[in-house]
Amino acid sequence: MNAFLNIIAKTLSVILYPLFVPTYGVVLFCLAHALHTGTPLHWVWTTIAIVGTMLLTCVLPVTAIWILKKRGFVTDMQIADSRERTMPYIYTIMGFGFWAYLMVAVLKAPLYLSCITIGAVVAITLVTLINRRWKISAHLTGFGGLVGGMLCYCLGIGGIPSWTTLAVWMGISWILMWARLYLDAHTPAQVCTGWLLGIVCTFIPYCILSYAL
Repeated sequence: MNAFLNIIAKTLSVILYPLFVPTYGVVLFCLAHALHTGTPLHWVWTTIAIVGTMLLTCVLPVTAIWILKKRGFVTDMQIADSRERTMPYIYTIMGFGFWAYLMVAVLKAPLYLSCITIGAVVAITLVTLINRRWKISAHLTGFGGLVGGMLCYCLGIGGIPSWTTLAVWMGISWILMWARLYLDAHTPAQVCTGWLLGIVCTFIPYCILSYAL
């Protein structure tokens, strides 16, 4: 039973790896926008957004981590040792920064999506700084950012998430928290703080900017 639970926890940690989450988010919000408006986003815009997100927030950082692992700077792709995280996180911030520029300045993304991308850059920067003193959960920060993005999208279309939607998102959050705790990767405080940081970095800026505009 323990071996089975260990496999489940590791699988969840891989599927919801922080560098995969932005791509999930962009795909999800593009589909949601198409369903809400009744007409899909222009395929060129959608393709550039999805491919650009995948390359800049996933392929680039993962490649950097792989190279650092090959050269002995990090022990594993999950970067379990917090002392090894600073350099990989710097490469990640660079990739996320270019991604934010692509979405905001080049593609002129909607306000909610722009806030999500900028919030992601702020979140990974804060995680990098916090990690120097305390091993905050990057997994939960990433997924918390996705939850915050969902709230931004709902406000952006003038609606509120249903109880079912909230239950699903919260359920996935709790399962991911369990996985990280089961693998002894973090403490309860570290996963909860990471999740809250992700939400704050995406949702609060949208609330402020939407009110100001």
